[in-house]
Amino acid sequence: MAEVKPDYTLDMRGEVCPVPDVETRRKLKTMKSGEILEVLIDYPLSKERIPANAPKEGGEVLSIEETGPSEWRIVIKKK
Repeated sequence: MAEVKPDYTLDMRGEVCPVPDVETRRKLKTMKSGEILEVLIDYPLSKERIPANAPKEGGEVLSIEETGPSEWRIVIKKK
């Protein structure tokens, strides 16, 4: 699969819940359909909460990948 190029990147590394989740949802609200948001996190609970809550703002989680020790990249597409 080709690398998805995000339209926006939210670097939430160093932030703990609920900040990454709240900021992701806030950003999704402002995005247009088809746009891609990349969220960088290093807080394990965010890895559960962001994918669980993204659909509430019209987001579809395309991928969750581990980018390092306790670091993840979540890619969300606005429907």
